Amino acid sequence: MTISTGKDPSSTQASGVTLASTLAQRLREQITEGRLTPGTKLHLEDLKETFGVSLSPLREALSRLSGEGFVVLQGQRGYSVAPVSEANLREVTILRMEMESFALRQAIACGDRQWEGGIVAALHRLNSLPPTTISKSRTEEIDEWEAEHRQFHLALISACQMPLLLQFCTTLHDLSDRYRRLFLEKNPTDRDVQEEHIAIANATVTRQADKAADLLRQHIERTGTNVLKSLAENHSK
Repeated sequence: MTISTGKDPSSTQASGVTLASTLAQRLREQITEGRLTPGTKLHLEDLKETFGVSLSPLREALSRLSGEGFVVLQGQRGYSVAPVSEANLREVTILRMEMESFALRQAIACGDRQWEGGIVAALHRLNSLPPTTISKSRTEEIDEWEAEHRQFHLALISACQMPLLLQFCTTLHDLSDRYRRLFLEKNPTDRDVQEEHIAIANATVTRQADKAADLLRQHIERTGTNVLKSLAENHSK
């Protein structure tokens, strides 16, 4: 995989920052989607060759991912993909419950008709997908469902008018995505998830802030509990 920049990626500070952001996004996606599994060593020279870049933006990208919790720096041993753990999943779930429900309240207070329409459209795209089943195309099904699921949750809070909060919520969702995919590998999505999304969307667009926030918290907690149970079962084997 080669990222084409049209010029030396280290020729200017601006291009270096842009390239580092692109590299961070590519690596974040590979980690979130499970193509880079927990604990995988990230060798700088291998990544440099794979992406066709210099070490400077690559180190910057890995530093960003380390700060977000996707990568860990092990002293002189270099970088590796962050491990998964029950404790980390609990923390991510609690933070999502608090921050996304707060962001949703802000969005309900600030959102307009266009924002409402975006929620309805995102919900339709998500619920038009058939429930994922264990099959040869399982990975493709999960990728498609996760992409639409992510867009739905971001649509809910997109009008909060707090860029830092949106950034934190996006990072937390991506961290949660890693764990949810572990659950979806062996379990199909269930009808309750669709009904929960419908209930959250309805409460949101009708401006029932307390109800919408409570439903979202319960939804995130339910998902976290199911994934935690699956993770604990895998660790006990």
